[in-house]
Amino acid sequence: MQKITPFHVAVPVHNLEECRIFYREVLGCKEGRSAEQWVDFDFFGHQFVIHYKPKSEEDAHTNPVDGKNVPVPHYGVVLPWDTFQTFSQELIEKGIDFVIEPYIRFKGEPGEQATMFFLDPAGNALEFKAFKDMEQLFAK
Repeated sequence: MQKITPFHVAVPVHNLEECRIFYREVLGCKEGRSAEQWVDFDFFGHQFVIHYKPKSEEDAHTNPVDGKNVPVPHYGVVLPWDTFQTFSQELIEKGIDFVIEPYIRFKGEPGEQATMFFLDPAGNALEFKAFKDMEQLFAK
């Protein structure tokens, strides 16, 4: 199997400290380097950076998927199946307000996956998912 190379993503936040607490305390991401305008985190093995940007009044956009309104844009990671189950339960216990609650898509079909969506305090949409069989990640 090919070694996975961590990706880097940077997202805008209008309240750096509130989001810093969210990513560190709620999601459990280890904090790395920081400066007055940004903070980086270990986001499930990937480099994730929140950058201060004044709040935008732009309306959120969604696309219909499985009868649900999926926020666009969004970002996140694919977790191992068992990790997703544990992580989603922890988020439920922490009172996360889900945009789309954890559920299973394509049950018993190619590409069977668990998925959930929620927002960070700046309104950035996050999707976490897991595949029952990781070999099905790009299955048609």
